[in-house]
Amino acid sequence: MKTPRSAQSFLSIPEQRRFRNKLLAWYEAHRRDLPWRLNRDPYRVWLSEIMLQQTRVAAVIEHYQEFLRRFPTVEKLAAAREASVLAAWSGLGYYRRARMLHGAAKVVVRQYEGKFPRTADAWRALPGVGRYTAAAIASIAFEEPVAVVDGNVERVLQRVSGMRLTGEELWQVANELLDGKRPGDFNQAMMELGAVVCAPRAPACLTCPVVELCVTRGEMAPTAKPARQNKREIHYALDRRDGEILLIRRPLEASLMPGMWELPELTSTNGTGSPSFTLRHSITVSDYTVHVWRAAESRAAGKWIPVERLKQVALTGLARKILRKAEML
Repeated sequence: MKTPRSAQSFLSIPEQRRFRNKLLAWYEAHRRDLPWRLNRDPYRVWLSEIMLQQTRVAAVIEHYQEFLRRFPTVEKLAAAREASVLAAWSGLGYYRRARMLHGAAKVVVRQYEGKFPRTADAWRALPGVGRYTAAAIASIAFEEPVAVVDGNVERVLQRVSGMRLTGEELWQVANELLDGKRPGDFNQAMMELGAVVCAPRAPACLTCPVVELCVTRGEMAPTAKPARQNKREIHYALDRRDGEILLIRRPLEASLMPGMWELPELTSTNGTGSPSFTLRHSITVSDYTVHVWRAAESRAAGKWIPVERLKQVALTGLARKILRKAEML
């Protein structure tokens, strides 16, 4: 059985201490002013961590603030209709996260009487909370000395060590390097360093607080080619009448975005005229060129929704993007 490598194999005890001190001093001076860092309220920390999964910080900020306005407490979230939760989440994508968040809120309110777990192990019992998320919440909100490993932390650890750490090796090294007195700040500092300095491409090594302790000091050689993007062209109808928009609902049994509302997709445009506008949209490894036709006859069996109600509708991310482009949102 392979023995996991240790942080001490590339950093001595004094070097680990210097790493922690330099990183935390840098974080205190340069951390971004993000709304979920205003306090350590577990509800807010939890919400931010779920929203930040597979989503850029810049895209999350507005949604985070609006979501808190609609559901300021876990009790409000638990009591809400799923459709309202999905509508508030609309635009963030990966809607399973919203459903799991809603389900976990109900568990906290009904089974835990509104009191949040205080340990990472207990958090992992809630729907939608994995190892990383549980560690992040427990360390930030409750100062449990448990390290986090996300993509940013993984990159920092690999570059500092100069080793291709994987799986349990990463978690062991992260926990050994963790500052046990300030685990929440240390974990956020590691993620911040990976996000703004030790970036995937062109890391800003000259501004890195721990560059003198880093083996790589730059990008590591790639081990695999990036996945090739699949390119497709798709067409949608933007039908409007008397201040209403025609939308259709995705089947509840659909594997992707079940129950969400979208514009009618066109299988044919009859080859006449030009689309009203075109935009780009990417989902994982698919890159779409989206043509939107205002005067197309979609013949879709949908529902006419008043424009003023669109903000309350659980729209797919693409539908929201199209309606914003059309200045209807």
